[in-house]
Amino acid sequence: MTRRRISPLAPGGAGPERQTLREAKVAALEIEKLVREFVAQNNTAQIKHVIQILSQEFALSQHPHSRKGGLIGLAACSIALGKDSGLYLKELIEPVLTCFNDADSRLRYYACEALYNIVKVARGSVLPHFNVLFDGLSKLAADPDPNVKSGSELLDRLLKDIVTESNKFDLVGFIPLLRERIYSNNQYARQFIISWILVLESVPDINLLDYLPEILDGLFQILGDNSKEIRKMCEVALGEFLKEIKKNPSSVKFAEMANILVIHCQASDDLIQLTAMCWMREFIQLAGRVMLPYSSGILTAVLPCLSYDDRKKSIKEVANVCNQSLMKLVIPEDDETDEGKQSLSLQMEPKEESLSQQEVTSSGCLEASSDSNLSSASVFNVSSTERVPVTLNLDGIVQVLDCHLHDTAIGMMTRIAVLKWLYHLYIKTPRKMFRHTDSLFPILLRTLSDESDEVILKDLEVLAEIASSPAGQTEDQGPCDGSDTRSGQLELHIPVVKASQLSSSGMKGMECSPSTPTMNSYFYKFMINLLKRFSSERKLLETRGAFIIRQLCLLLNAENIFHSMADILLREEDLKFASTMVHTLNTILLTSSELFQLRNQLKDLKTPESRNLFCCLYRSWCHNPVTTVSLCFLTQNYKHAYDLIQKFGDLEVTVDFLTEVDKLVQLIECPIFTYLRLQLLDVKNNPYLIKALYGLLMLLPQSSAFQLLSHRLQCVPNPELLQTTDSTKTTLGFKKATSTNIDYLELLQHFERVQNKHLEVRHQRTGRGEPQDRRVVL
Repeated sequence: MTRRRISPLAPGGAGPERQTLREAKVAALEIEKLVREFVAQNNTAQIKHVIQILSQEFALSQHPHSRKGGLIGLAACSIALGKDSGLYLKELIEPVLTCFNDADSRLRYYACEALYNIVKVARGSVLPHFNVLFDGLSKLAADPDPNVKSGSELLDRLLKDIVTESNKFDLVGFIPLLRERIYSNNQYARQFIISWILVLESVPDINLLDYLPEILDGLFQILGDNSKEIRKMCEVALGEFLKEIKKNPSSVKFAEMANILVIHCQASDDLIQLTAMCWMREFIQLAGRVMLPYSSGILTAVLPCLSYDDRKKSIKEVANVCNQSLMKLVIPEDDETDEGKQSLSLQMEPKEESLSQQEVTSSGCLEASSDSNLSSASVFNVSSTERVPVTLNLDGIVQVLDCHLHDTAIGMMTRIAVLKWLYHLYIKTPRKMFRHTDSLFPILLRTLSDESDEVILKDLEVLAEIASSPAGQTEDQGPCDGSDTRSGQLELHIPVVKASQLSSSGMKGMECSPSTPTMNSYFYKFMINLLKRFSSERKLLETRGAFIIRQLCLLLNAENIFHSMADILLREEDLKFASTMVHTLNTILLTSSELFQLRNQLKDLKTPESRNLFCCLYRSWCHNPVTTVSLCFLTQNYKHAYDLIQKFGDLEVTVDFLTEVDKLVQLIECPIFTYLRLQLLDVKNNPYLIKALYGLLMLLPQSSAFQLLSHRLQCVPNPELLQTTDSTKTTLGFKKATSTNIDYLELLQHFERVQNKHLEVRHQRTGRGEPQDRRVVL
């Protein structure tokens, strides 16, 4: 062979382009004939020599016409070689692929045409060179010239047919290239990538699902493309993958894809976010506890979505399912502190990630276990009975929940979901959760100021669980023994009360009532901090105070709540707040349906516990004279009520004082005091009740309340008309005085001391020029 035989392609013989192409085609036929002869002679050396000349001196020439001729010649060689072309594919393909980068679009087209002919002849033999072919095609897919793009599409379809019909495709070798190319920002390149993924998914012998973690992130990024067509193609591809995951969960590497989904569940693009959230829902339901190590990330992505409006209703609904499903995965066993299990779990999960096995629990959730880690290619085995515990990253979860509670910008439904999570964790994993209680307590208290009643209700449920859980009991603190004065001093400025300053009955008032369930050490802290909250935020007390206390009485023991609050208020230095708080508690005690049983317990004072509670309440109620009288009315201590009213003459009468007397008169007319009004019929046995009511009447100015009480007292019958033959009946007041063993004289003296303190404080405020209580102007 001599160079002269293919010299028509040389630059020196170039004429007009059309003539050059004709000459090139003639030369190509000559080359094809020559190569056929060499093939017949099995002359490998000459074949390689021809290919080398066409490659080096023509296809890679500096002259464009020579490059065109070289490309046509290489295609001709391939046609001549036929089935033997596979032996020379590297030499045939490389110069053609080099021309894909040519600045001349016509040359790129000829290169595409040449490669098409080479691939068409070689068929399956090109698969070992698939990566370089794919790399070149991915560049042509984004070519600006429509002819080049059209030619590349023909070549692309041919290559897809070859891959589809072959069982020798090297998927392992292809994945790194696919992972790299999938992050292209060019629309045509993205379209090309997605089309190939769809093809590979459709081939039964190719299991692309094993390598989904490698390309999932890229797929979600393509899902955000501006082209509707590309978004649709990507949506279809992701949909096919999800169908395959549902069919074969045992072969899915859930753990390796969890964080990818977490990232895209927070995407600003609605389609990406919705799709990722749907995947997350399926992952949680299919993988079960395998997803627990990623709970903090999942919650970070899911919780904000719960407050979406109707414009993102679909995302909100799916996020809600994710949240509920994830919550069900936390079980009481997560509260165990078996160090052996934990160390085993850490060995199997060096990166807090686990490729786990599952078994279905009775609740229908999938429970995870594993004997492999992410670094291996092992698969998820549903039927395995060997389970390795999945560690619940409670610290991470609590940190996320705490962060969301501190974020004032989050929506109401998100705050409710956060509080539901905290409540669920305190129920399922109380021992571990109480390690975080000190850090959570302040924000839970601040949440009581939330604008939403529903949020406050959930917050109270969490606080009530903290205050009553046995896991919260500590050895060095009692629930309501009055010994936690240090925290009280810090929070409510409670002075230290020396033992010598307390009488025996006073000490009884500071003890827990043995008839009630014992609260843990956080109960008393809760009561102290709640009162501090009311003290520092008076608007909260005015608008939500009664609501909060009533709900707590439903969630906890009402007697414990009133007992502990009375104990704390007894040592409160801010007397004005103490008076206001006592008035609020008294109103709740007398009017709330939630406290029916507590009122009945106090009505008769039949048990030592009820008398102990009365004494405790009385000592704090002394901060407010009128509430003290109402407590005596409730407990049927009418003689003591009369004695108290007699002391009112020594008090400073203000408008607020008379207003409270007015309200007490209104309360007497309510159903709660029906028994009191009926006792007015028994004049002989209730003389002090009548005297006490007349005392209130004398305190009131001529007002509607005065008229109301006056009319009531006018209805009291003449005792002479109601005499009965039973002359041995003792008076109720005498029976109560002798049976209750309560030192009423000491209580009356305590009342005087407290009121003297109030008077002294009012005078001090006057001296400092502070606003005073409104006085009565006569």
